[in-house]
Amino acid sequence: MNKIKTISKIISILLISFMLVSVVTPVFALGEDPTKYDGSGASVSTDRIDNLGQNIISIVATVGSIISVVVLVVLGIKYMMGSAEEKAEYKKTLLPYIIGAALVFAASTVASVIFNFASTF
Repeated sequence: MNKIKTISKIISILLISFMLVSVVTPVFALGEDPTKYDGSGASVSTDRIDNLGQNIISIVATVGSIISVVVLVVLGIKYMMGSAEEKAEYKKTLLPYIIGAALVFAASTVASVIFNFASTF
């Protein structure tokens, strides 16, 4: 149980770090001094950033979906083949699985909504 908490903390820290880097990177991608900007019509194309963001979101959603389905299949097979004690143990692992799968699907959806909202401005 302690290893699961440690792994979840590490994954959470990595995801938060990735989100911070991905949010801050477009700001620094401009490459110009904002204090010298005179508003003379210079524009920056964000199409590459939009495409990259959409690609990352779709990859994360696809990989998360595949992993959650594989884990569900493995848990189902182990549950069917297990003894009564093993079935009780698999039932205990089913709740964290459901929460994790819901977080994977919700995270990709929320990230997509935030990205689409941010790209409109």
